[in-house]
Amino acid sequence: MLGWELPPHNSGGLGIACYQLCKSLSKKDLDIEFVVPYKADHGIDFMNITAAHPQGVSEVIRSGIAYDSYRYILEDGSEEYLDIYAQAQLYEHAVAKLVEETEFDIVHAHDWLTFRAALRAKEVKGCPIILHVHSVESDRAGGRGNPLVHEIEDLAMHAADKIIAVSEHTKRVIHREYHIPLSKIDVVHNSIEPGDLVPLDANNSYRYLEAMKALGYRVVVNIGRLTVQKGLPNLLRAMTEVIKRQPKTMLLIVGSGEQYYELLTLAAELGIGQNVLFTDFQRGKKWRDAYAIADLFVMPSVSEPFGLTPLEAIGYGTPTLVTHQSGVSEILTNCLKVDFWDIDEMANQISAVVSSDALRDTLHANSYKEYERMSWDSASHKIEQLYKHHLAVAV
Repeated sequence: MLGWELPPHNSGGLGIACYQLCKSLSKKDLDIEFVVPYKADHGIDFMNITAAHPQGVSEVIRSGIAYDSYRYILEDGSEEYLDIYAQAQLYEHAVAKLVEETEFDIVHAHDWLTFRAALRAKEVKGCPIILHVHSVESDRAGGRGNPLVHEIEDLAMHAADKIIAVSEHTKRVIHREYHIPLSKIDVVHNSIEPGDLVPLDANNSYRYLEAMKALGYRVVVNIGRLTVQKGLPNLLRAMTEVIKRQPKTMLLIVGSGEQYYELLTLAAELGIGQNVLFTDFQRGKKWRDAYAIADLFVMPSVSEPFGLTPLEAIGYGTPTLVTHQSGVSEILTNCLKVDFWDIDEMANQISAVVSSDALRDTLHANSYKEYERMSWDSASHKIEQLYKHHLAVAV
């Protein structure tokens, strides 16, 4: 298994999805060697985790939360920081060396950062490779995106034995962008393990918002990367109308990304700066408490391959509004849904919830019944069957 991150050293949902999938797969008759490009203690005992160190590098340290925050400690004691493309190339070469010394039957690679390494493993060992697509470049960039990444995805997907897409939405995007036959792409939806969510404690971190709620305010929350894919300018514009109708409404935005200053400026220009709070990236208690303080969680993504955050929100007691352009909307029935571009309808739906506690509570009660039935077991079963099929073909 080739991956770029695992909790607690993850910058987003990719690491969480890999963790939960592997945990479920480990219950089957499978031995998983998970290869990451950095050295760290993950506290995981259900699979073996290996750091792929490039030649001449003694240690790779993840020094922050962003993909480009790897610090390479060279054997001569010097240090070097590399951009994301150089890192992926070094990872490829390190994996090529690793596979020569490792026994395995199949390679399962997650997203473009590991795809070149998967191709190299196939070249060295002649083994089947399965590419797991959590997002494609056009999703992340809001357009064609970086031509180098586009080329890597294109080449790898055509060379792969099988492609797993996390939603029908992503399957359609892969077919459209790379002309991959639909028969080569299987959809395996992400999920959640309700029993794995860390419980809330009595004291919420957001004391200011608690005080405002005691005065009759309602809170709308978004948690995620502040990037073009996530559609946050549309949420701010919708909130402008919501606040006109319901002045006692606050918006809490939790996350970091390249749109931070753009969004900060837009909130001010729209005249709602006093109703919008930005917290930067959060982990642990502050991350959990952000879900819990909310009356409504909104994911306004322009194009979201799946989207775990609405399921997490439901687990922590909050109903959700998602866009039709998200994978999670394919499996979650009891939530509000809107097109990402329909700012007026987004405002209508948010306004309805923040003005009616009864509607809020009913939405959550119904969605929680769905949430309780969710599990990664179905996903891991489908993937186990893919392994068996491709191993049988290889033999």
